[in-house]
Amino acid sequence: MVDMAQDKYISVKSGVSGFSFANLGLFTGFADGIYNAVYSLVLMEIFANSAVVGIYVAIYAAFCMVVGLFANEIFRRFSKVRVFYFAMLMLAACYAMMSFSIRPSTFVILDYTTGIAITLVGVLIPLFMSDFSGKIGMAKLNSRYHLWMNVGALFAPTIAVAIANQFNNRAAFFASALIYFAGWMAFKFFRIVQEDKKIKPVNPRKTFRALFKNAVAFFRRPGMPRAYAVNFGYYSLRAMRYLYVPIVVIENGFSKDALGWVLTLGIVPYLILSDMMAKLVRKYGKEKWLLIGFSSFAILSGLATFVTGFPLLAIFVAWQVSGALMESVHDLMFFDRATRTEQTKFYGVFRTSVNLPNVIAPILGAACITMFGGTSAVWVVTAVIGAISAMLVVAKK
Repeated sequence: MVDMAQDKYISVKSGVSGFSFANLGLFTGFADGIYNAVYSLVLMEIFANSAVVGIYVAIYAAFCMVVGLFANEIFRRFSKVRVFYFAMLMLAACYAMMSFSIRPSTFVILDYTTGIAITLVGVLIPLFMSDFSGKIGMAKLNSRYHLWMNVGALFAPTIAVAIANQFNNRAAFFASALIYFAGWMAFKFFRIVQEDKKIKPVNPRKTFRALFKNAVAFFRRPGMPRAYAVNFGYYSLRAMRYLYVPIVVIENGFSKDALGWVLTLGIVPYLILSDMMAKLVRKYGKEKWLLIGFSSFAILSGLATFVTGFPLLAIFVAWQVSGALMESVHDLMFFDRATRTEQTKFYGVFRTSVNLPNVIAPILGAACITMFGGTSAVWVVTAVIGAISAMLVVAKK
């Protein structure tokens, strides 16, 4: 029996390590890449207004953030292995149902259900990686995880566009369902058995009090507010890119095939730099790459507010280099400062820095669209966020 971060693993298949969990990025990257390629287009079909789409995504993200806050309470009552099995199956089932021509209200209900599952999966994989990291280190595991995510994401837009052209935008979700089911099977192959926890009666008042105390303790921990702010900046840029790039490309008169190429070419910098970044971070430190990434993203965003045509598509591909420089290091400020026990305790709170940007950034984007009358106005928001994040990276601790 192995005790890691106060979680007891009764048995694990021989050879399973942090790399085993990092390799699951192939499945999550592939499935999410297909989903993200058509998600905003499906929402445009439902709401027919890019500002309303932004508001919807903001509300959805607020819901996911609440789920993230409850993650620690869920893990105190259920084993992480059991929760992961359930979440992956939930994703497969819900995405399969979302692929059919269902009513908008049914789509929204299923969308929120997947929000629960995808939040828990996003919390659990890094925690499993940390539990089994041994002497490998999280920097190397993060690089491997993001490498496989990007390998999966490389093929995702082409497949999503092909399915959308052959059937409809929603049909692409079925491919995501199949990939998540394959990921569930791969995890099952690890043969992990974890000690079940005694389920105690839930006292809502005590639960909310524990959540509040945990959040306060996190932000009082030295280094955590800065780690949170930097992660918030990274995911704000990512959220805006995923939500508005497909809409802007189509609004500029380009085809879905052109969108597929933009999204596919945007993965190439991640593939080239993913493995290299682990060595560069060890040599030069993480702050330098975060600074370059945020600063260049801000500059390119400024250009994207007035550039049109093929130069705009070139910018959408070029700023992926900025994202690639930050991808494997944006959360290291948390993992480098927190102990193994603190990681399990605080990661749910820290993970809200992934969801909160999806609440705030789309609202700011919707405000810009309403104020200036064009979707391209949202790049003003990413320019400001990139600049502020760059300043936070170099600010005194």
